[in-house]
Amino acid sequence: MRLVWLGLGWTAVGGAFAGVWLPLVPTVPLLLVALWAFARGSPRARQWLFEHPRFGPILHDWHVHGAIPRRAKVLSVVAMTGSYAVLWRATTLPGWGLALVALLFVAISAFVVSRPTPARG
Repeated sequence: MRLVWLGLGWTAVGGAFAGVWLPLVPTVPLLLVALWAFARGSPRARQWLFEHPRFGPILHDWHVHGAIPRRAKVLSVVAMTGSYAVLWRATTLPGWGLALVALLFVAISAFVVSRPTPARG
């Protein structure tokens, strides 16, 4: 089972690193999945993520305080708004489907914005 957790963790890390350059790939959520998997399969890999110079502080803030940086909050809400605009113009979803997606995006945005902001922003 340890290999399954390691495989899931490293797959999530790979996706997160791709997310640094690809705008629609969610970097931090994938890193949180990696932390979760590494907690079950490799404490050493989990520690490596916490000590990573770029991602470690963000992961620590989330792990300890449930905090999301202001920039990440703004980017998240802007990305969901843009995604909804594209969906609205380019889809054949019925009105109730669009309303459901809008409700989901509003709920997610409210959660993200309600999280504390770390001291360093």
